[in-house]
Amino acid sequence: MKTSHKTKNTKTKASKLTPKNIAVIVVCIIVPAIIGICSGDLIIGGTLLATGLLSSYCASLQKRYNYIFAFVNALLIAYVGFKNNLFGSFAINAFIFAPLEAFGFFAWSQNLDKKKKVKIRKLTTKNAILVVCICLVGSIIFGYLLTKIPTQQMAFLDSTISCIDICALVMMNLRFRESWWLWVISGVLAIIMWSVALLEGGDNALMRLIAAIGFLIINAYGATKWHRELKS
Repeated sequence: MKTSHKTKNTKTKASKLTPKNIAVIVVCIIVPAIIGICSGDLIIGGTLLATGLLSSYCASLQKRYNYIFAFVNALLIAYVGFKNNLFGSFAINAFIFAPLEAFGFFAWSQNLDKKKKVKIRKLTTKNAILVVCICLVGSIIFGYLLTKIPTQQMAFLDSTISCIDICALVMMNLRFRESWWLWVISGVLAIIMWSVALLEGGDNALMRLIAAIGFLIINAYGATKWHRELKS
């Protein structure tokens, strides 16, 4: 009985967040709040930035509750995309991302180790080539469809980011470490898109640009961390 009790305590302790993790999470909440207050965009922009950063960081820690933040973030991005005539971003986040985020939570729940961290997988070369092809073809087809919407802005850039994000999220749900590299590529493209939107005076564009920069940093961290975790 003593051995069993000791093992249980060890598992519980291993699943807790470290002081470093807690500090980063606090920063992911405080910084968006400060930026939101200063920019006058606390409710939508501040919440969008905070949930996005929290989602990415918790995912890098292999914690399934990242999907809770990601679900809220997807709905907010859909709202902002609609206001900026980025209907690809709106449709993808509202009708694909939000449901996939909910599915991801339950998918990860079935694949946790003793420390309550999701088990990581590695993509094969064949499947990696398939993912690249899907992203390319999907971006072209979706971009063409978006050009048929009169008020759509940056159709092919919007479609490329959307298609890469879909593939990345599906791969994340399936626990593939390569999903992080797709997020990194998407992050670079998102910075370009929202920089243009900001120069053109788009709604909530500043917060989306700051969010894209924050995502890129955290996603690069997540990519390296998952690589080390799988290697070890």
